Amino acid sequence: MSRIKVGLLGIGVVGGGTWKVLTGNAGEIERRVGRGIEVVAVAARDLDKARRLVGETVRLTEDGMSIVRDPEIDIIVELVGGESVAREWIMEAIAQGKHVVTANKALLAKHGNEIFRAAAEKGVMVAFEAAVAGGIPVIKAIREGLAANRIQWVAGIINGTTNYILSEMRVRGVSFEEALADAQRLGYAEADPTFDVEGVDAAHKLSLLASLAFGIPVQFDKAHIEGISELAREDIAHAERLGYRIKLLGVTRRSAKGIELRVHPTLIPAERLLANVEGAMNAVLVSGDAVGPTLYYGQGAGELPTASAVVADLVDVARLQAADPGHQVPSLAFQPNAMVDIPILSMDDVVSSYYLRLRVEDRPGVLADLARILSDSHISINSMFQEPHGEADADIIFLSHQAREGDVNRALEKIQSLPFVKSRVIRLRMENLL
Repeated sequence: MSRIKVGLLGIGVVGGGTWKVLTGNAGEIERRVGRGIEVVAVAARDLDKARRLVGETVRLTEDGMSIVRDPEIDIIVELVGGESVAREWIMEAIAQGKHVVTANKALLAKHGNEIFRAAAEKGVMVAFEAAVAGGIPVIKAIREGLAANRIQWVAGIINGTTNYILSEMRVRGVSFEEALADAQRLGYAEADPTFDVEGVDAAHKLSLLASLAFGIPVQFDKAHIEGISELAREDIAHAERLGYRIKLLGVTRRSAKGIELRVHPTLIPAERLLANVEGAMNAVLVSGDAVGPTLYYGQGAGELPTASAVVADLVDVARLQAADPGHQVPSLAFQPNAMVDIPILSMDDVVSSYYLRLRVEDRPGVLADLARILSDSHISINSMFQEPHGEADADIIFLSHQAREGDVNRALEKIQSLPFVKSRVIRLRMENLL
């Protein structure tokens, strides 16, 4: 049987790793597929650098579109990132009737509905395991392994940079700025870390997970996004003393009113498995009605872990290349005509427990006034802690029972206006993840 011919668009970190995995494990891959998979053309900016990696037998070009339109190529692997050029290449590949493998979470989060619709109409696959959580096969798990389940919720640590920073802040007691500088020195964080530390990267991934879990369109633009750049080390320390750890968590949950889609720093009980994911590792919890909670853990980025996911997608596509489109596993787990447009829930309607910290004048009546405002806003206090700050002030920490976010917002607005409140009220959400 003839070998499957692949066009590789981009041969940077992940592209180079993909080449190494494909060539290094060629025999094992062929045993799994039943035929060989061969990269026959590569698009690269630096042709000399690419040539040193792939040798003389592979066609190199700066023109990615020429590879996309090459009739001899069966599958296109897009690893250049970004939106404009990658989108053009992927849409043209689909129009040419070629299957696509990509790691481009930003592109799929913003243009996935258009891309997946075009692929379904053309009867080709768009595989994207490497776009979420690197080498962890969580997309395949949701799409196939949990296909018997009605997914209830997904919660994940899906950005290694922020998890490394938060781990360092907790273990070493350093500030966000110090932990970020360390992450940049080690290569975990980019020179411009905004997408990571402000939660945008995690929201890209979460929007794809929500679509897979609930059979809804990709709706990144409706996600609630908060990052960790303003997180204070005292809150990390307070959480630790109270039996919690703070993680940047992506949460999507099915409720009676709609789908929650939110990324934010979150207090998790320290005994939970997710709370003990440290360093640059990723982990995703998926809860189904039949199976209960299942955990997927591993390296969420890096050359070879991400390449592992790219090649796994290539193997899947190669196995099903000649299959009737009706027998292919749908890209988003549900049949294209069975997707439903369930609304994304407003954050005001999300119900959670809360950690609240504020500095006040240390005088009689303060706690009574604060408790009255919270009670009038239908917020029940689970526990309260007070620590002196200097001679005249005190820091107060409230842990609440579950409350509606809109009620919490109104209460905080009233509390912030009180004359004895000396700081901005810090509000963090809490998740039990049972």
